[in-house]
Amino acid sequence: MSNRRNNLLKMTQLALLIAIELVMNLIGLGMVPVGPLKMSFLTLPIAIGAVTLGPLAGMLLGGVFGLISFYDAMTGASAMTGAFFAISPVQTFLLCVGMRLLMGLCCGLLYRGLRRFDKRGSWSYLVGSIGAPFFNTCFFMGYICLFFYHSEYVQGLVEKFGAANPFMFVILLVGVQGLVETLVCGILGGVVAKAVDHFVTKRNTPASE
Repeated sequence: MSNRRNNLLKMTQLALLIAIELVMNLIGLGMVPVGPLKMSFLTLPIAIGAVTLGPLAGMLLGGVFGLISFYDAMTGASAMTGAFFAISPVQTFLLCVGMRLLMGLCCGLLYRGLRRFDKRGSWSYLVGSIGAPFFNTCFFMGYICLFFYHSEYVQGLVEKFGAANPFMFVILLVGVQGLVETLVCGILGGVVAKAVDHFVTKRNTPASE
């Protein structure tokens, strides 16, 4: 009975986090346009889910983020991914969805690995949550450099920023935006995830005794 209640609670948490992602996107808080990129705060619910519910939940939440991003590519709401969609819809799908699935999975695995060394749970929540925006940037920009770097659109940005190589292109393009995403999503995600985890643990403790 206890396991059934725990599973129901986890499904409810997951559904709530998916709903938060969708609402954030609808009200314009999910992805805020900053130059050719969009500053994404959708990694916040992904970080919370990956840390509190596990890698598979993180991957599912990442997939929701990816589908939102791919929809923007198809409709032209995102100038960058819209340009990539015109080049290759398949590669753009892998960029938008595949990399976000991988991001959510890796965020959950990172936290799970760190938790083994952080028995008291004092820092693993924060570092694990930072993994979401960090992996998102690394995987997304890495895929762009692998498959779209020589496209006319990217080369135009390379020339604009004066990037000498793909690594400098990523640094110059992401810049402060990546730092803001990491700080906001990482810190807030860590605080909320720890609070949720402790609340759920405390709630379930009497039933297990």
